[in-house]
Amino acid sequence: MNLPLPKAARRGLANEAADVIRDAIFAGDIAPGAPLREVELAAALGVSRGSVREGLALLQREGLIRSGWHRGTAVIEVTPQDIEEVYAVRGALDRLAAISAQATASPQQLAPLDDLVEAMAAEIAGAAAGPRLLALDIAFHDQIYDIAGNQRLSQAWQAVRSQVYLFQMHRVAAGYEHYRDRVIDEHRELAELLRSGDRDVLARCAEEHVDSARRSLLAHLSA
Repeated sequence: MNLPLPKAARRGLANEAADVIRDAIFAGDIAPGAPLREVELAAALGVSRGSVREGLALLQREGLIRSGWHRGTAVIEVTPQDIEEVYAVRGALDRLAAISAQATASPQQLAPLDDLVEAMAAEIAGAAAGPRLLALDIAFHDQIYDIAGNQRLSQAWQAVRSQVYLFQMHRVAAGYEHYRDRVIDEHRELAELLRSGDRDVLARCAEEHVDSARRSLLAHLSA
């Protein structure tokens, strides 16, 4: 595997190695199903095999790679079952995060959500770069989890966040007109409902937002 990866910095080598490998997976430089060999990665990154091993363990906890005694370590492949499982978990988490945030949010805490929606709109009005739009989308949901103020809920989100990002990157790479056409309205509605006090409507909206992404991902996968 001849990977054009930047050298990992000398501070926090395991985390740096994980960051570089994660970014390469998201960018498609390391393909789904590709094997990840410690010796090759250590040489490409300029770090020890131990640092690579620790970095890969971090990525395995994030669900981006799979490791088996006889199969070795490889990037996950995006399957319908993966999408169904991750988005079932995400739907429950996003619902709880939204209603928890609604119960405690101040206007100052909610203001960044409006800024992110406006940044999405500006992106679409311009070049509409898929990865940038997706980064804003994920940042919007990160903010809701922060507002919710539930540490264990945030940890549960972090456990699936990288998989959500990877799946959405596949959606963007396959052609994301449906995503681009809906992303502003869906996130603006969520921001408005967080201010509304209508818990039931917000909960349904949060769940539908996730289910819409799930359906779109499955449609792209079967196309």
